[in-house]
Parts: sequence; C-alpha cells; structure tokens
Amino acid sequence: MSRIGKKPVPITGGAKISVQDHLVRVEGAKGKLEFQVHPAISVKLDDAKKELVITRADDEKQSKALHGLTRAILANMVQGATEGYKKTLEIQGVGYKAEQKGKNLVLSVGYANQITLAIPTGLAVTLEGPTKIHVAGPDKQLVGQFASDIRRARKPEPYKGKGIRYEGEVVKIKPGKAFAGAGAK
Repeated sequence: MSRIGKKPVPITGGAKISVQDHLVRVEGAKGKLEFQVHPAISVKLDDAKKELVITRADDEKQSKALHGLTRAILANMVQGATEGYKKTLEIQGVGYKAEQKGKNLVLSVGYANQITLAIPTGLAVTLEGPTKIHVAGPDKQLVGQFASDIRRARKPEPYKGKGIRYEGEVVKIKPGKAFAGAGAK
C-alpha cells in the first residue's frame, strides 16, 4: 500500500470539506478550491476524527500512483484554503524593476520591450519596492506556476547574476575571461 496514500488527511484550521461522488470541495479562510478525483480512487469524509480517508479499488500500477498523488493534492488543498501559499521573487540588475498596472504585472528586465504578465484570478501579487515580488494564493500549483512564469521572463545569468530569482536562491557565478590573455603578449 502507498505510504503516503494510506495516511489520512487531517482537517485543520476550520476548513469546510464536502465530498460528492468524485468531486471534493474545500473552503477555508484563504479561499475555495475543488478537485475532481479519478474514478479508481475513493475519498471518504470522517467527521468524528476530522479527517479525509483516501482508498483505491485495486493494486494496479496506475491506481497506486494515483493513490499517493490524490492524498498529496487534497492535503495541499486543505493547507492552501486555511493558511495559503506564498512565493517571493527578487529582481537584481541595474534598471530592472517590476510594477503592477491593474491586473497585469509589468517587468522591465533589460529587453527593448517591457514584459506584461496577466495575473491569474485567485492570486494576490504585491510589490515591495520595485525589486521584490510576493505571489500568494490558496492554490499551491497556481502560485508556483505563476512564480515560475515571472522567473522565466529573465532567469539569473551566470556571470553577473542579473535577473529574477526566488528569495534565497543561490546563483553560482562563473569567473569569466579576466585572466585569459594576461600571459600572452
């Protein structure tokens, strides 16, 4: 049996969960989420113990994989609806900046044109100065995907480290060609 799948998902933080057929809805302080469970997996709500129990019908390879996956997704939904998820990005480079215009994030990161990214519904993007971006929301996948889209606009380059990086990300700086021609005169 799946080690992750057999663990029940504890319902914490006052989350309200409803299970109808294969549709699971989670509602909490940070938002509402829903997930369509695969037909090979069944989800039961245990009100007495305040937990979700995930089981599978058979021991097929796909069912085993879906068992742990479904449990992890439901645990992330409960945590996201009650506490939420947050990613922070830093912009480094002379003249590099970010600004928010309506429902768009506009990045000036060294290209001739500015890069405009539409902020998905359900996410809150806040700027702390022109070089720090906070992406927050209840859906872990959506927060991570949008943060990745922002970083992809200008990845940190390896010689000076300019670009967009996650907070705390270490960029390994290469030495360059400083001493290549020193001896050949």
